[in-house]
Amino acid sequence: MSLDFITLLSITAVNLCMLAAALPLIMGTDVSRAARCVQISVALQALGWVNIILSTLVAGTAWDRALSTASIAAYAGSQWALFVALGDWLGARPYGRWVPLLALATPLGYGLGFGHYGFRVGWSNGLLALLLLLSARATLTPLRSAASRWRLLLCCCLLLMAAFTLARGVLGAFTHAYPSFKTPHPVNIGSAIAANVTAVLGVVALMVAWRTETEDRLRALASTDALTGIANRRGFDQRAQLLLVRALDSGQAVTALMLDLDHFKRINDTHGHEVGDKALSLFARLLSEAMAPGDIIGRMGGEEFAVLLKHAHGVPAARQLDLRLRSRLAAESSRELGFMLDYSAGAATSTPRAPVSPAQLRTRWMAPADAALYAAKERGRGQLREASPSSTGATDLGEG
Repeated sequence: MSLDFITLLSITAVNLCMLAAALPLIMGTDVSRAARCVQISVALQALGWVNIILSTLVAGTAWDRALSTASIAAYAGSQWALFVALGDWLGARPYGRWVPLLALATPLGYGLGFGHYGFRVGWSNGLLALLLLLSARATLTPLRSAASRWRLLLCCCLLLMAAFTLARGVLGAFTHAYPSFKTPHPVNIGSAIAANVTAVLGVVALMVAWRTETEDRLRALASTDALTGIANRRGFDQRAQLLLVRALDSGQAVTALMLDLDHFKRINDTHGHEVGDKALSLFARLLSEAMAPGDIIGRMGGEEFAVLLKHAHGVPAARQLDLRLRSRLAAESSRELGFMLDYSAGAATSTPRAPVSPAQLRTRWMAPADAALYAAKERGRGQLREASPSSTGATDLGEG
């Protein structure tokens, strides 16, 4: 049975058009830039194949040149959009500055050199193959991660298409293996079959990537306080466990602080809940900016916040943070809220001696810090108090 090249291309175009139409329906409208770029990439691929098929119906005319050039531009643009999506999902990708240049140069050279068949075929397919290779390279960093399977599948699809595209460019530019685009050469036929297969498998890989992104966003939402953007109680506990594991490995002390905005109910009653929300957001922002890299904060509920300082040195570390925060809060709250915002705080320092469970985190660090916080309130608010050494259980953290 012979395989007709144009029929194979038509099937690819139909598949891609259906996928391009289905992706927005599946993903919805509220998607990230990466997901939107995936939709654009698939749509541009579909447009590219449709244009190249239409160009065969008007061969030798001005429309042939316009449609063929538009097809090359669409396919190059699809790789650019895919590269942007990979960058958003995986971080900055190697050779990223070259992708837009190649995506623009590919159709430009093709259109200008359209009158020379060997040049236009060699130029366009060579640069498209390079774009495919750059996209494939973009899937390989980091080499090991929990989400490596979809990247491997996508990389294989891109490499397969790069190989066929490069082969078509070499044959078209340097040999007379096929004198026209429609020649039923084995490389042409193989390229059309590969395009069908990789179109489906590539979209499957990208759907898995989008699902992974969506799950990560849901996890982040579940552990983030919606008002302030910092960790909520659940997120704080999760991050605290990691910090304490590192502190256990290095033998470093950890200082916990509990902070509570003073007279917050009065602020709500006097100025309204909207101003109260602004006060909470301002405090969370200034607290975040006062932290050193690696320290963690969280909103425990209401106007109460928690802090863990890594590599801490007891009272000096807590007092330095307190001084930085209190001075900025006094200045910026007066300017942004129209009144001075203040807080009370309690601190407790201890060194992990064994793996710490979530319950031990609360009893060995947060509870003493909370007790010191209430002592600060009882002594007039607007101050930092330290928990007594005996209340932290520093010498027996490995027990019970």
